[in-house]
Amino acid sequence: MKIIIGGQVDKKEVEALVQKYGPEGVITEIRSDLEAALALKTGTGDYYLGACHTGGGGALAMAIAILGASQCETVSMPGRQPTEQKIREAVQAGKKAFGFTADHKEMAVSMIMRAIQEFQKGVAG
Repeated sequence: MKIIIGGQVDKKEVEALVQKYGPEGVITEIRSDLEAALALKTGTGDYYLGACHTGGGGALAMAIAILGASQCETVSMPGRQPTEQKIREAVQAGKKAFGFTADHKEMAVSMIMRAIQEFQKGVAG
């Protein structure tokens, strides 16, 4: 699995969290938002994670423009923490790009990675 890290803030911290909560052997790459969205569009990345101060603006603007809103999910915003159920539903619906606020990064990344792994086990099983 290859996770592309974009967004406007805390890219290295998000990458470390993906390594911590992702499956063994997860591959991560930090890229600009444009490069990250294009990686998903061309199939050279499986999922995109990005943080910004609003959760959806700087984290997902390029992904929304290139992939379409149907492929993107804002999982947290200022004053709204991520929820496991909403993230699971987004992954099961086929969404590939996830944005969140930097202050929720550990909670968001752990939930996103868990939902992706559960989804992949369900598809493979």
